[in-house]
Order: sequence, then C-alpha cells, then structure tokens
Amino acid sequence: MYYIYVLHSDKDGNFYVGYTVDLRSRLRLHHEGRVEATENRRPFKLVYYEACLNQRDALHREKYLKSSYGKRYIKNRLRRYLNKLNG
Repeated sequence: MYYIYVLHSDKDGNFYVGYTVDLRSRLRLHHEGRVEATENRRPFKLVYYEACLNQRDALHREKYLKSSYGKRYIKNRLRRYLNKLNG
C-alpha cells in the first residue's frame, strides 16, 4: 500500500504533499525535522491522506495534488478545517 498525505504547517500555514509506503514512520521523520524539505516548517498536522495499491498510481496522485487543480481540490476538501483556522 502507498499513501499520499498532506501536512499543514502551523508555522507558515502552507501545505506539504508527499507519498510513502509507511505513513507513521514518515510522519515521525517530518515531526523530528529529519525531512529536508520540511525541516524548517514544523510543527505539522496531518490533515489528509489517501491509499493507493501501487506506486505508479500514488506518484500520479501526488503530482496531481501538487498542481493548481490539486491544490484547489485539497482546499475544497478541507474547507471546514480551513474555516475553523480562520474563524
């Protein structure tokens, strides 16, 4: 199983999208600052994840979620969460 996940940075308010085969381990690495792309953006909240049966589908989905359409999808999907932060 492959997981696509979205983290929300409490520091800068931005999202980070990634994929992994071991979601718990990967989240631990992010929280410990051991992922170069996110080490200065901690702390994080896991706000969304999906599971895929194969790596090719997971990579395709990750790429989509990083696109402008994918970012819009995430914002719509997390609308209540984002409203709660802003309200």
